[in-house]
Amino acid sequence: MLEYRNPVLTGMYPDPSVCRVGEDYYLVTSTFEYLPGIPVFHSRDLVHWEQIGHAIHRPEQLSLHGVKTRGGLYAPTIREHEGTFYVVCTLAEGQGGNYRNFFVSAADPRGPWSMPIVVEQSGIDPSLFFAGDGTVYLTSNLFGEGYSRPVIQKSVMDIKSGKLLTKPRVIAAGSGGAATEAPHLYFMHGKYYLLCAEGGTALGHMVTVFRADNPWGPFDEACPHNPILTARDDIASAPLLATGHADLITTQHGETWMVFLCYRHATNKHHHLGRETALLPVTWDDHGWPRVVGGKVAAEYVNCQNTQLTGTPFDDAPVTDTFTADTLNLCWNSVRCFPAQVSRKPESGGLSLHGEAGTLSDDQCAFIGQRQRHFDCQIETRVSFRAHGSNEEAGIALRQCDTAYYAWVLTSRAGQPAIVLKRTVGDMHTESGGYPVDGEQPVTLMVKADREQYHFGIAVGDGVRWLETASTRLLSTEVNGGFTGVYIGMYATGNGLDCRKPAIFHSFTCRKA
Repeated sequence: MLEYRNPVLTGMYPDPSVCRVGEDYYLVTSTFEYLPGIPVFHSRDLVHWEQIGHAIHRPEQLSLHGVKTRGGLYAPTIREHEGTFYVVCTLAEGQGGNYRNFFVSAADPRGPWSMPIVVEQSGIDPSLFFAGDGTVYLTSNLFGEGYSRPVIQKSVMDIKSGKLLTKPRVIAAGSGGAATEAPHLYFMHGKYYLLCAEGGTALGHMVTVFRADNPWGPFDEACPHNPILTARDDIASAPLLATGHADLITTQHGETWMVFLCYRHATNKHHHLGRETALLPVTWDDHGWPRVVGGKVAAEYVNCQNTQLTGTPFDDAPVTDTFTADTLNLCWNSVRCFPAQVSRKPESGGLSLHGEAGTLSDDQCAFIGQRQRHFDCQIETRVSFRAHGSNEEAGIALRQCDTAYYAWVLTSRAGQPAIVLKRTVGDMHTESGGYPVDGEQPVTLMVKADREQYHFGIAVGDGVRWLETASTRLLSTEVNGGFTGVYIGMYATGNGLDCRKPAIFHSFTCRKA
């Protein structure tokens, strides 16, 4: 492998954190209001990643009922110590709402993971550092409490109970950028290094680094070429924007690499896939400061001929899922609940979703989806559903948040089976279509995506009849705010009532075009 392409994880995989055990690398990312939460990935080369589980994988671990849109699970950090893996994370009840930090542990990163242990340290983006003398440090950011902008705080923690053994102490104030966060502590080259994100998780995002002679700092010795990574000054030409929230990893060969989040504009100044995970090599200058290879602006194509990166690509999630396995593939998530809580496997095969009162605008609904991972892709599902009233519907949904989604669904209009396209963007709700279908036979619903539009159709014979279009821009962060990407999946609702019968999804296909 001489070259790879960023992002290495496409679609909504933000806030990456990575650790290494021998020749194996493990990575986690944020999942917000989706469950199972905090995907765990494995790699042998840092470029090709296979999902092997979730850190939050069963209902008794965590409930997201009532969590606001774009709340949920923020910025996990994964570390390994003496044969045990730890993931520390923030549970956010909503933007600007309450935040609680917790950690889970496992002997095997595939799981099972423990029940969460809450830690009484405020702020977001917690991180663990295991010192050589056995001390465990918990680092997070801190906002309010007399500070005009967020700073970084740290305490000593008992890793078994989660109890703080010292009061949190402010150790760094950043370089002056807004929203100092994502602190990660390392001991390298005889110094303690603190990696931070600043500038907010948008176009001003950046990575900064500081160092000190002891783990308590203060970390006021700043890297002379801060920020070491940012696209803030090259917005018009940079292929990867909003680069920040990074984590460093040292390979078994002694090389240093950095994982970080970024996003890509699909159209002029709009992005809808969410923030993604990218990778770059790092070198160290003669004064012991890290430098990102290629400069501050992240490259899309990275030549790794002179590195030790090797490996064979893992397969992505299956292109077509016929739901024959005993459990759902790891790519599937639901909104604020687990897929098993809204679906079942009928004896006739496929996947059954029983539409209830909840819609995509509500706290919970019968939705099972996966991240849209490519701008150009094609989605199709074969579904059997006969609506017994105009309130009942089932089909494909494209969800950005509670107030931004498209639904291409089988329903009933004027007492006859029909397909409609429903659009919700903020307080605007529209419907178009009303195309007649045979309600007694399965229907194959289709969505074709490009950078600018979603095209909605149905399979007819050996071809496709494309019937409706909708803008990708209206599902973007720039229109709707927040920082989540589009999910595409199966959906059913009775719009305030329970559906009489479930929808049976016989297959679901999502392939890169």
